[in-house]
Amino acid sequence: MKTIINFIAVFFGLTFVLLGQTYKIPQATVQNIQGGQVSTSTFSNDGKPIIISFWATWCKPCIAELSSIAENYEDWQDETGVKLIAISIDDARNVAKVAPFVNGKSWEYEVYCDPNGDFKRAMSVNTVPHTFLVDGNGDIVWQHNSYNPGDEDELFKLVQKLAKGEKIVH
Repeated sequence: MKTIINFIAVFFGLTFVLLGQTYKIPQATVQNIQGGQVSTSTFSNDGKPIIISFWATWCKPCIAELSSIAENYEDWQDETGVKLIAISIDDARNVAKVAPFVNGKSWEYEVYCDPNGDFKRAMSVNTVPHTFLVDGNGDIVWQHNSYNPGDEDELFKLVQKLAKGEKIVH
């Protein structure tokens, strides 16, 4: 039953985005990689785009996606001002692995942990990687599941549109 409800939530979440309607980042509490509590309501980027990427240390496609973005992230920031927020869904048993993992990858992202899955559920994330694009008004305007090499190029094109003030149209 829970799977059906999650499917419906994801379907309707995707439908709202596909119909051009948007929704805001839901409020939940996550942890920074030092273990401090942070409210997702504080996620902002001074009117510039935000990428929210749900990932896990055990997810090879997640690591491939975040590593591919990392190669160009500084250029992306210089051109568009985009901020990437990486949300680890590693559970309480594995959350201690996140900080050393991220440091080893030298990712320059804001990284938070969601060991209880509160934010993951609020965003209707069922599988990782799951990437969201948020416009300068805080509206979620696009989302994507899975990763294939080259997906980061499509993502950056969308970020560029948002940075120019253009709407994302599906």
